[in-house]
Amino acid sequence: MSDKMKVVLAYSGGLDTSVILKWLGDNYDCEVVTFTADLGQGEEVEPARAKALAFGIKPENIFIDDLREEFVRDFVFPMFRANTIYEGEYLLGTSIARPLIAKRQIEIANLTGATAVSHGATGKGNDQVRFELGYYALRPDIKVIAPWREWDLNSREKLLKYAEDAGIAIESKHRGGGAPYSMDANLLHISFEGRHLEDPKNEAEEDMWRWSVSPENAPDMPEFLDLEFQAGDLIGINGVHMKPHELLARLNELGGKHGIGRLDLVENRFVGMKSRGCYETPGGTILLKAHRGIESITLDRETAHLKDDLMPRYASLIYNGFWWSPERKALQTLIDYTQTNVSGFVRVKLYKGSVSVVARDSVHTLFDQNIASFDEDGGAYNQADAAGFIKLNALRMRIAENARIKRGG
Repeated sequence: MSDKMKVVLAYSGGLDTSVILKWLGDNYDCEVVTFTADLGQGEEVEPARAKALAFGIKPENIFIDDLREEFVRDFVFPMFRANTIYEGEYLLGTSIARPLIAKRQIEIANLTGATAVSHGATGKGNDQVRFELGYYALRPDIKVIAPWREWDLNSREKLLKYAEDAGIAIESKHRGGGAPYSMDANLLHISFEGRHLEDPKNEAEEDMWRWSVSPENAPDMPEFLDLEFQAGDLIGINGVHMKPHELLARLNELGGKHGIGRLDLVENRFVGMKSRGCYETPGGTILLKAHRGIESITLDRETAHLKDDLMPRYASLIYNGFWWSPERKALQTLIDYTQTNVSGFVRVKLYKGSVSVVARDSVHTLFDQNIASFDEDGGAYNQADAAGFIKLNALRMRIAENARIKRGG
């Protein structure tokens, strides 16, 4: 039995986490367990196994897990039941992936007897907080090693030099300066940050975008989709039922074809700085619009307004890394309760970068055509009733104005 500390590293197989893998051995004399998550990023994750083996990681200490279904079912869909948007635009594609990665790291730590976990998030970003709040919420005694807060490899040149000295294979794209962006992808979105985008005056180049055509180059004919919901979750597209991760992947494909879901955003990070990022979220953009469409006929007015009031708080909890907090869980219970009757179909129109709801129906609809009609309603609604309602609501304002007049103000 080895007396070495065992550390579970969130490992992508890229330059940064490969350097971390070597650095952990040099600085902590520990046994490393690597964990690579497949969240639908669209890149082959299996090469991470060969890279880990080349570093001398024991085969039994290499975990490569397909988490796509869990990611969409247990994280993305619950978030979309709340119609979650951060700062009015951001659909939280990166934020919502971090609690799942943290959860699986802790599960692997428990399985392997590890007493520490490590990640490759930088010391000035949001992800360090999201990962570590998850770690501590799920295993309070865990030791966290955050190399970017400890080492002096605070530039690309230093990272490359360390990698060369250590004999770490450096791909040509890294040697030549690499892509002009830092990218992160999963089934919900792909993000672009850094380098060229660090100056908000620089417009993102068209060839940066990976999942979508430009709206100008999208098809000239619109496309219509019938989306089926059950208890707030998407279950089918055009009559075809699929697993949650398959549904989101299909929406990404269809939305990207029509140039939907591009976003260029300067957001407020909770570490105290503003950060500019570009995002592609074609499937999520369609899903959000459609979900609000089915809620429009199945949710009571005050319930819908309450959800809208709570949504920014819920979004901030996810953005700030508090997915595992008691307050997020409490809000989720309330949100899920509101979704009991949010079932039915929504027809959306995809066209030149836009998505719009054009039809919706549900057996749980609260829309009464007789009451809403501008034609003869057969006595379903007494329009004279509005007078008393208006006078009661005007009473306080009438009192205030009369008082002002008496004062001569």
